[in-house]
Amino acid sequence: MIFLGGVGLGKTHLATALGYAACMQGRSVLFTTAIDAINTLSAAQAANRLKIELKKYLAPSLLCLDELGFLPIDKRGADLLFQIISLRYEQGSIIITSNRAFKNWPEIFNNDSTLTSAILDRLLHHAETIVIEGKSYRMKGEVKS
Repeated sequence: MIFLGGVGLGKTHLATALGYAACMQGRSVLFTTAIDAINTLSAAQAANRLKIELKKYLAPSLLCLDELGFLPIDKRGADLLFQIISLRYEQGSIIITSNRAFKNWPEIFNNDSTLTSAILDRLLHHAETIVIEGKSYRMKGEVKS
């Protein structure tokens, strides 16, 4: 499942709620931001522990990758994230939240359109995409001047 929309629209809340529901059904869940996953795998790669660390992202029944696209991802990070997505393809469920429309995803992945296409191909094959529109709930009640 992929939640797309601007900031403050409840994407993370929905991902968390689905993760909680999965836990209540006895499923294993890992919730992390995309950047935290990349940073963890990058450090593991530098320490020659990538295979071991990757298993942490492959083992759970459900992996929630939050905030994809909020921060830039370099080539190394894009490659590491691709490994997670590729290895989980048809093996385990993924929920992704992003503030970027699919047409802008090459910008997320270091402007690598080939890698972006490969990621989207795997993600969209079985995914439901929910686009959330509206105003940030954080701005609710704000006085406009």
